[in-house]
Amino acid sequence: MSPTVAAPRALPGALDARRRTLLSVLLLCLVAPAQAETDPVARGRYLIQVSGCNDCHTAGWMESAGQVAEGQWLTGSPLGWRGPWGTTYASNLRLVAQNLGERQWLEHARREWRPPMPWFNLRRMDDGDLLAIYRYIRHLGPAGSMVPAFVPPGQAPEKPYAQFPGAN
Repeated sequence: MSPTVAAPRALPGALDARRRTLLSVLLLCLVAPAQAETDPVARGRYLIQVSGCNDCHTAGWMESAGQVAEGQWLTGSPLGWRGPWGTTYASNLRLVAQNLGERQWLEHARREWRPPMPWFNLRRMDDGDLLAIYRYIRHLGPAGSMVPAFVPPGQAPEKPYAQFPGAN
């Protein structure tokens, strides 16, 4: 006959505390997506994250695996993107959005942009999503400074820049 090991007895209320904690976590998991659907600022934050806007428009985002304080999000980047089109820089969306009304933002977002901006993806977004992004950016408020100006093809930009194939 093998010995039986008695299971440790839970302290009174410990099981209830664990259940309350688990229930709280589950409720948060359900509330966060629902809030993003009803609160335009939360929806905009979510869209910024899943659409990859921070990848280019937030300095240090990719290098830090997204570990950039939210206060620095979307303030542009000094990293140039050089290709046959010249050299472009991801704009400071926080300063850009401060100067645009909602209709102007929709027109701005749907313009054709130089690479590597995926403007064709923005054109597929509905007005509600683009306006949620706008409201989130406006919620963050102005911060940072303007990024370097576009450098035409054939002119050497200042470093740092990423070189695309086919550029001189």
